[in-house]
Amino acid sequence: MFNYRNLCLGGFAICGFAMAFALYLQEFMGLEPCPMCIFQRVAMIAAGAFFLLGAIHNPKQAGQWVYAALADLAAIVGALIAARHVWLQSLPPDQVPACGPTLDYLMSMFPLSEVVTMILKGDGNCAKIDAAWLGLSLPAWTLVSFIGLSIYASLMPIVAKLTAKKEFN
Repeated sequence: MFNYRNLCLGGFAICGFAMAFALYLQEFMGLEPCPMCIFQRVAMIAAGAFFLLGAIHNPKQAGQWVYAALADLAAIVGALIAARHVWLQSLPPDQVPACGPTLDYLMSMFPLSEVVTMILKGDGNCAKIDAAWLGLSLPAWTLVSFIGLSIYASLMPIVAKLTAKKEFN
């Protein structure tokens, strides 16, 4: 059944799977996330949180669009960060920015707004391709995931409305 609550739970499950896979790669495969990867994780968690809130609240009509828009916004922000990450990885080696300090160090030394700005510029740590599957790097797969989540979130209220109409006919 494609009611709004189930669609939100589906979005939450997708985000949960993505985060579980990221943690698996970190803990069991030894792939340490770069600062941009961490920001992508934050965007994925935010999208998942909005999907979960939508499922818990299960609003009617206008509220469905609000939760969908918030989840979509989180997915778009994640997609933009992932796109920047993919772009950094595509640069020739002589154009890659120098490697910077760790996120922990930056957070202890600078205000959050400066840290965000520095991280989104990217550095050599983010330009390194640690793993790829089917010819795409992990940030490229993350970009695909965020685009899919954005489309999914945008369509949820429409699908829920169409499903509700069919149930009443």
